[in-house]
Amino acid sequence: MSKIFHLTIIILAVSIASVCFAQEETERVIYYQLEPLDDSLFIKIQTALFIEPPDPKAEIVVDVRDQVNQTISVNGSLYPFLALNEELRALILTYPFKINLEETIGYGSVFTRVLDKLRFNKIINPPSVFQISPTLGYINPFFQFMGGERFGFALKQDIGFSFGIGTPYSGALETNYYEFNFHILGFRAGIISNDDTFIEHKFSNNHNNIYFGKSFQVNYVVPFGNFFEFGYFKTLSEFDSTKLLKYRPEVNIVSLSDGRILDPYLVQGEFYNWEIRYPVKILESTRSKIYAAKFLNEIHIGFSGRELSLAGSVFDFRFDAMVKSKEREPQYVADLLIQKVFDYWAFSAIAIGPSVVLGTLDNGKTGFTSFFANLRLKIGTSL
Repeated sequence: MSKIFHLTIIILAVSIASVCFAQEETERVIYYQLEPLDDSLFIKIQTALFIEPPDPKAEIVVDVRDQVNQTISVNGSLYPFLALNEELRALILTYPFKINLEETIGYGSVFTRVLDKLRFNKIINPPSVFQISPTLGYINPFFQFMGGERFGFALKQDIGFSFGIGTPYSGALETNYYEFNFHILGFRAGIISNDDTFIEHKFSNNHNNIYFGKSFQVNYVVPFGNFFEFGYFKTLSEFDSTKLLKYRPEVNIVSLSDGRILDPYLVQGEFYNWEIRYPVKILESTRSKIYAAKFLNEIHIGFSGRELSLAGSVFDFRFDAMVKSKEREPQYVADLLIQKVFDYWAFSAIAIGPSVVLGTLDNGKTGFTSFFANLRLKIGTSL
């Protein structure tokens, strides 16, 4: 209990610092590009301008610097701003995710603007304001069925909740983990429980799986940017004989020729976790990061990206390398989820594709220990 007390004191101290350093932008932006984080607004704008079919990731630029000649541009085509109704104009003007284009225009732009249109600068871009915020970074409209970042929503600015199935680093059919968290000022407190729905559909190569009972976690993001998070994890229950028989039957225990014994990791005890991440836009992604993390005494290095664009295709990509573990063999997780597969509202809201785990097979060789379909939803983006 003394460890929890000391951790709580540290979190409270850093929380006070975060409030002291918190600032809000008050500058009015009058020439800007809309970041494609709200599909419904992007589709409404294009529908009002009779653009068919609407592109939820269109490049939309608003220019209201001139009171007389205000314009809106969609993928390079210019329209009068007043062609939109008053309600839609208000939504555009108050849209929170703006890229201020006045900051990128200089005396040399007359010579470089043609090169800018080639979009070489779109390969890697700085992240959005929300991604770098230590108190708002958890807000995330993407919900993935197995592993990946948590789905998060705000009740009031930096107060909200997040939810996830699988650990942030796990792959398909690897764990029975799910979590529910409460967020406030960069502080995250969560409960962890278990559901065996996914793991019951995997009948071989379960020796590298990771299983959980009831647990809790306390985490904090340092207040100087969304780049470092640390926390404490503790299990609250033990695995009884029924659970041991279910999660660690003889068929899930592998004896290799070199004497190694591989069996599933049943998580018990207390752990200190951390994650160092760098949010960045890759291929015009709406949300992406590279990271290194320690989670339950396992070291992870990886990349996670949402809505990457390449040659007209939109997709999510995640790669996680678990390079060191005291309990399990190293393994490599990859998800490739393709958007624009379905029609109508699902056109941009759903992405589906394969999720694979590469590791040590039950014969000691390297291969795919898991291969399954994964699904991602973008919540609240349809008309």
